[in-house]
Amino acid sequence: MLTTLRRHLLTRPILKRMRKALPGISETEREALEAGDVWWDAELFTGNPDWSKLLNTPPAQLSQEEQAFLDGPVEELCRMLNDWEINWERNDLPPEIWHFIRTHKFFAMIIPQQYGGLEFSAYANSQVIRKIASRSVVAAVTVMVPNSLGPGELLMEFGTKAQQEYWLPRLANGTEIPCFGLTSPQAGSDASSMDDNGIICKGNFEGEEIIGIRLNWHKRYITLGPVATVLGLAFKLYDPEHLIGDQETLGITVALIPTGLNGINIGRRHLPCYQMFQNGPNWGKDVFIPLDFVIGGPQQIGQGWKMLMEALAAGRGISLPSLAAAATAFSARTTSAYALIRQQFHIPIGKFEGVQARLGKLAANAYLLDAARQLTCAGLDQGYKLAVISAIMKAHTTYRMRDAINDAMDVHAGKAVIDGPSNYLGNLYRAVPIGITVEGANILTRNMIIFGQGAIRCHPWLLKEILALEEEDQKKALTEFDQAFWGHIGHSIKTLGRAWLRSWTNGKYSPVPSAPVQLQLYYKQLNRYTAAFALIADFAFLTLGGTLKRKEMLSARLGDILSELYFLSAVLKRWQDDGEKKEDLPLVEYCVQESFTVIENRLDAVFRNLPNRFMAWLARFLTLPLGPRTYGPSDNLIKQCAELLLAPSAQRDRLTEGLHTGDEHSTVSILEKAFRLVDENSSLTEKMKKARIYSIEQALERNVLSNTEAEKLKTTEEAVAQVIAVDDFDAAALTGIQKE
Repeated sequence: MLTTLRRHLLTRPILKRMRKALPGISETEREALEAGDVWWDAELFTGNPDWSKLLNTPPAQLSQEEQAFLDGPVEELCRMLNDWEINWERNDLPPEIWHFIRTHKFFAMIIPQQYGGLEFSAYANSQVIRKIASRSVVAAVTVMVPNSLGPGELLMEFGTKAQQEYWLPRLANGTEIPCFGLTSPQAGSDASSMDDNGIICKGNFEGEEIIGIRLNWHKRYITLGPVATVLGLAFKLYDPEHLIGDQETLGITVALIPTGLNGINIGRRHLPCYQMFQNGPNWGKDVFIPLDFVIGGPQQIGQGWKMLMEALAAGRGISLPSLAAAATAFSARTTSAYALIRQQFHIPIGKFEGVQARLGKLAANAYLLDAARQLTCAGLDQGYKLAVISAIMKAHTTYRMRDAINDAMDVHAGKAVIDGPSNYLGNLYRAVPIGITVEGANILTRNMIIFGQGAIRCHPWLLKEILALEEEDQKKALTEFDQAFWGHIGHSIKTLGRAWLRSWTNGKYSPVPSAPVQLQLYYKQLNRYTAAFALIADFAFLTLGGTLKRKEMLSARLGDILSELYFLSAVLKRWQDDGEKKEDLPLVEYCVQESFTVIENRLDAVFRNLPNRFMAWLARFLTLPLGPRTYGPSDNLIKQCAELLLAPSAQRDRLTEGLHTGDEHSTVSILEKAFRLVDENSSLTEKMKKARIYSIEQALERNVLSNTEAEKLKTTEEAVAQVIAVDDFDAAALTGIQKE
């Protein structure tokens, strides 16, 4: 009885008012919102996460078969790669590497074994990309694209049985090279604006008149496009003659098209930041295809955007985050080695606090990114399609990659600036903008998707309210909206009380898992911040309504908070999964202090810019009454993290594991050799310094060093000289002028 009265007296007028206030949701927006799954991100949005769900998640692991692939074909491929030759001499991968990649099924990691693929886990896919990326961005991108957004994944999820049985074995054995065409000049991230189109019509195909599709398109930025034999194509489909139904506008559709058909122009190349992976534009003019070329057959016509959103979720969480984690760990390992062997004023530059600030940050970011990568892969391997988490991973791992490589470049200075075969950072530096802009530009992802999509998908009640408002059946709409709206009110009241109590007590009484005291304090703080985040999100919905999606700077700050909460969850999970190693606690603390600072500053910025000033004041009073109170890692903590990298150790190896340093003649292997020699002979160097002698010959003369010790130092100096040397070239070779 009370429920009925509430519905008619309160809920009905609220429903009418909110329907007027809420802007309409387009079909593409609806499909994007409904794509993928929620997981730990939904727990964070509750404001009261159940940490047992996170900590009981099985850690990502490799099978014996996957480990054997890493130790065998991946190791062999990495030894074959020469980045200077690829980017500066051949402008492509050598033919033998193309053959190796296809023969050993690197393009088939996600294809099921029944079709001849490897059927690897998300974690194995990530480990392969990580290792290859430490040797060559070009090779990593070449391998990652068919295993993320591409025909293979779309065929497996949406293809007909006939399409799967024909195409998947050919993709698995390398007979076909796939690419996927989505981006067009008129529409980058906004696929709904593309003018690539298909018209349902009658035409001839292989000598027979059939009903099919006449396509016209222009795509660009298509990786593997110049060498692809089969093209996955997204386009808008129309049926003006109503040959297959009553609708004229059928929506975004995806088809699989052999690139040898008449009317297709493909093969030209782009030059993305001088990274010579195959990437280019393609065009199609009046290309006629059967309806059966639509992935999933005619029944999937108009479902292309939903298909893409579903398929993109997994790939964005694996490929670029794996590359970013590899680049960050590689930067940490090489920069710390160089900082020990490179001396200024007879002191290793790694002992200067300015350099240690960069090294500490590199160490912590390497730990954090790999923690997030492993957690995301664990979720994917449990079967979740992590749309929001994948957006977090794509944007924020590539941002941190950029920071890491910039720090590495600053420490290396001239060594990293001068290009040549001995420069192991230059290509990574040039590749950074690619990771920032592709698979959804970071500006769009950060400002609109992470919180915009995350708020609706992850909030316990918001999506239910929106769907109820969109419901055409008035009785059903009232029932569903009543349940969702009052459920939301109850949730908000609980969240307000929880956020207030935890903020004013610093999370003292919030539930935490069993852990050392130091980590319990971190969990309590995280409980405080998740409650504050959930409350502020509700305040933003309440005061801004549908206009929130146009407040991109507010949305970006809220998305940053969600992202930091996810990364810190991953850090704490990694510490447990790694066996709760005490020596890793400085890294955990650095990540915690850095993220807490970001969270508080973003909260403060939201309060300063929330249009409703009373609600902004109330939110600040409840959650951040004293303003930002965390200031990042202390100087001592930064030094501790830096020191973890400045000597060979099992911990340093764990922090940067999974990288490939090449054969004994590679520049990185030479760097590692010099690093070990400098460390091993540091006592001899100190002996000379105490005697105020800086020449080996003089040390011999004064009996400060024995002959054996002097030889060791000479070997060390030769190795160091080889590392700090940079390349130079004959002027004619650089200008293209041949000597007479």
